[in-house]
Amino acid sequence: MKKGIHPENYRIVAFKDMSNEDVFLTKSTADTKETIEVDGVEYPLVKMEISRSSHPFYTGKAKLIDTAGRIDKFKNKYDKFKKTAAKEAKTEE
Repeated sequence: MKKGIHPENYRIVAFKDMSNEDVFLTKSTADTKETIEVDGVEYPLVKMEISRSSHPFYTGKAKLIDTAGRIDKFKNKYDKFKKTAAKEAKTEE
């Protein structure tokens, strides 16, 4: 490998799937403030909502994971645009 082209913080990081508590280790430059102990060794921790162990494509199970109410947030966010468009249409008539 060429010297001096890789970031300084390239290290082994633990990724944790929060939906099923699965933890796997890989090399990454992801910034993190939390740590986790795996097999007696402490690693930086990155929390994820979905990983290969919980994603419906890989598990074969079709399930909807809406941990943060994203669908409702989306509807509420764009509902105001629908209301203003309706008001503008009435005022143009």
